[in-house]
Amino acid sequence: MKIFVCNNRFEDMMSAIYDAWSCALTCGHDNVFLTCGPVFQESILDEYVYAECDREKAVKVVRSVSKKMGEEALGFIKYASLSCDEGALDAIYRFMIRGFKIGHGITNALTEPAVVRLMELKRNVGNEAHYFREFVRFSSVDNQVYVSHIEPKNNVLELVGMHFADRMPSEHFIIVDDGRKLAIVHPKDSQNFFRYLTDEELNLLLKTDAVRDEYSSMWKTFFNSIAIRERENRKCQRNMLPLWMRKHMIEFMD
Repeated sequence: MKIFVCNNRFEDMMSAIYDAWSCALTCGHDNVFLTCGPVFQESILDEYVYAECDREKAVKVVRSVSKKMGEEALGFIKYASLSCDEGALDAIYRFMIRGFKIGHGITNALTEPAVVRLMELKRNVGNEAHYFREFVRFSSVDNQVYVSHIEPKNNVLELVGMHFADRMPSEHFIIVDDGRKLAIVHPKDSQNFFRYLTDEELNLLLKTDAVRDEYSSMWKTFFNSIAIRERENRKCQRNMLPLWMRKHMIEFMD
């Protein structure tokens, strides 16, 4: 078995798929597997191929998918590429195998296991992105820039950032994914851009999580005042808002 390993970024994934497909033309699709690194314990029975990012290869893969499967299928793949599931990249590859055979109807081929698997990944990513669109809490730093911290399981930062760029186009804001050391930055009346953070930058931004202003206290007062103590249901609350999502939410912080 040849195992293709790449970084957990969309262009790297598409480059790895290009290389794996080229290899599969001689050894067969069943004899290749794809995953995002790092691989901490390699099997002595498998051959590992570390795929480098090649923009030209990535563009070719995206262009082929768009042309032969349609934009909807490409959207499925982009969402699945954001998943934290270890098997997400290989699931994308299996989806493409069926997609190049079926064509534009691939997203409706619900009897295909590869399609069902990709839809599950897409749904999981989409649901988490929806949660964080609702639960992101911003702190105002010197009344100049709004900063928020999140720690999602899936890499939903881009999806969340697009939402707030539409809602707050004329504000400076930064949303930080603490676990991935990644930030999306939105300058006032401009486009979002990504920034990979150094440890020093991340530690500096983490201090903003403790920033409080008059609106913070007002929000906590509102949150506590609308609660009906007699109808409190902690179990239902945890179902709607899991504990791991509350870490950076002002109303749950002391």
